[in-house]
Amino acid sequence: MDKVQQIPSGTTDEFTPEQFAELDKWIAAYKGKTGSVIRALNKAQEIFGYLPREVQDRVAKGLDRPLSEVYGIVTFYSFFTVVPKGRHSVCACMGTACYVRGGQQVLDDLKKELNIEVGGTTADREFSLSSIRCMGACALAPVVRIDDDVHRQVTPKKVKEILGNYSQKFAGGAE
Repeated sequence: MDKVQQIPSGTTDEFTPEQFAELDKWIAAYKGKTGSVIRALNKAQEIFGYLPREVQDRVAKGLDRPLSEVYGIVTFYSFFTVVPKGRHSVCACMGTACYVRGGQQVLDDLKKELNIEVGGTTADREFSLSSIRCMGACALAPVVRIDDDVHRQVTPKKVKEILGNYSQKFAGGAE
């Protein structure tokens, strides 16, 4: 049985009135046009960084669409997210070459160091963790991409050092 994804509610203090005003402006511009829900959701994610229930509700009401339709679109397309993303996106390759060269252990160490699972974001919103079937860099395996930087031949021992390039929390091997 599939696990039902819980949609986090954005907290009132998390978003500004200016963000909602900007979203409302885009919703009004898209209302009645073909593809309005997807276009409004794209703009909403650009404004808020993710699509919590509060934002989905606003899009649905503003476009006179049922929330179930908006939710269906959000959960169908992989480029939409209902959880906040971190400042840095960490992606571990799990393709065959990376996997056989220790990619799973690298991913396990990333999860341990960041204290999150794949698909999660650290509490401080510094990092989000994902995995991908193949990055197309098999000769460099195992590969980890952080933002636009590709790290080659990553070993579990290098994980903390690599993360330290992006956050003082990991710099210098600090615990």
